[in-house]
Amino acid sequence: MKTPKLLALLATFGAAAFFAVAADAPAPAAAAAPASYSVTLSNAHMCCGSCVKGAAAAVKGIDGVTAIGDTKAGTIAVTAPDKATAQKAVDALTGAGFFGKSSSADIKVNADTGAKADKVSSMEVDNLHLCCGKCVTAVNDILSKVPGVTANDAKTGAKSFTVSGDFSPKDVMDAFQKGGLTGKVGATKPEVKS
Repeated sequence: MKTPKLLALLATFGAAAFFAVAADAPAPAAAAAPASYSVTLSNAHMCCGSCVKGAAAAVKGIDGVTAIGDTKAGTIAVTAPDKATAQKAVDALTGAGFFGKSSSADIKVNADTGAKADKVSSMEVDNLHLCCGKCVTAVNDILSKVPGVTANDAKTGAKSFTVSGDFSPKDVMDAFQKGGLTGKVGATKPEVKS
């Protein structure tokens, strides 16, 4: 009887056809990689490994977000599940005292420090990133170029410090942001008129 051989042959071709069709079928939706959104902040202050750790810590509580600092390039690369979460991460970075230029027109870096152009004799700066001696040196270098600034008491790890002289808070905060740092203006004392 030739029937068993014919059935075996049909079974072999049928199995081969099934596996060929299965191989061409699209992967199930559950296996698809999650969507992600990336943005890089350039010209950011990243002087050391502690700055890199500080950037990562600033976004730690935001689900699905990473922030990787690069000390050589002066960048912070942010990866998030979507654009809204990436914006939340960039806001957290500026809240932690980091500043930079966004690589995406869709992600805005908040430059509002509360600084005004009126001259003052002293000003507190709050929440500017100061993780190490190199950060303090950077602050001193930046402030040495701001007209009217005569002193400051920035220290490693300080949450706030005072800038003194006869200067514009806006000039100070603009200089910090140009140097990749940011913060908020705290208490100020008016300019002493002579």
